[in-house]
Amino acid sequence: MKNDRTRVLLALGSLYVIWGSTFLAIRIALQGYPPLLLAGLRFVIAGAVTYAFVRARGAPPPTRTEWRSSLIVGSLLVCANACVVIAEQWVSSGVAAVAIASVPLWVALVAGLFGRWPSRGEWAGLAIGLAGVAILQTGGDLRASPAGAAVLTVSCASWALGSIWSRRLPLPKGLMASAAQMLAGGMVLLLFAVLHGERVSAVPTARATLALAYLIVAGSIVGYSAYQYLLSRVRPTLAASYAYVNPVVAVGLGAAVAGESVAPRAIGALALILGGVAMLAIRRQAA
Repeated sequence: MKNDRTRVLLALGSLYVIWGSTFLAIRIALQGYPPLLLAGLRFVIAGAVTYAFVRARGAPPPTRTEWRSSLIVGSLLVCANACVVIAEQWVSSGVAAVAIASVPLWVALVAGLFGRWPSRGEWAGLAIGLAGVAILQTGGDLRASPAGAAVLTVSCASWALGSIWSRRLPLPKGLMASAAQMLAGGMVLLLFAVLHGERVSAVPTARATLALAYLIVAGSIVGYSAYQYLLSRVRPTLAASYAYVNPVVAVGLGAAVAGESVAPRAIGALALILGGVAMLAIRRQAA
């Protein structure tokens, strides 16, 4: 029991730090790789490594139906990440993280389209969180970059749709689900990168390549493994608690390492967004 508790704490801690740090790693990797190619390489390599690992441990390959479902869900989730990569060409990693903190609010709204509308208490949490999103959108951080704001909105909606839809589709079990989704979604991104004409025109710097390696190993392979472990051991609300911590980590790292500045308005927006998310989590746990 003590060992299991230690593993849970380690998984939570790694998820808080790793997924919070990926926003800065994306910004560094963009110095050597174009956005779609960067995101595509990250998930294809991570998916291939994870797939080989779970197959070596005896997991069966996905069926044709499971591959089709993985293509749908993986395209939505991986494209959501690609949108963050695209947006970070125009906004800081900290601001991107604050915007992505509203994903649980989008999940609640999309769940309504699938027949599970929020309760009265959850609507209150949604209202508070969306007020924070509105403040962020009207502030200088995103108002100065309409393209960045639009792409981050698409990212939130795509992640929410993929998360909710995944519960209704036949997917592989355990880590094979993550492997298949990363592989399928990553291949879609690489196809779009080729069609868009993205190329690596010069040899990427060692710093950018190390950032890409960090995104592959830590952000995707370790991060998704830790998340899958938590889902099998603790309440979903605890496993999803990374949404509360990642923006704080991202803003702190962006300021300390990259010298990014975040306006007080954005900090206030973050407080409202996380307050709304907390109300949603508490209400759903009590339901």
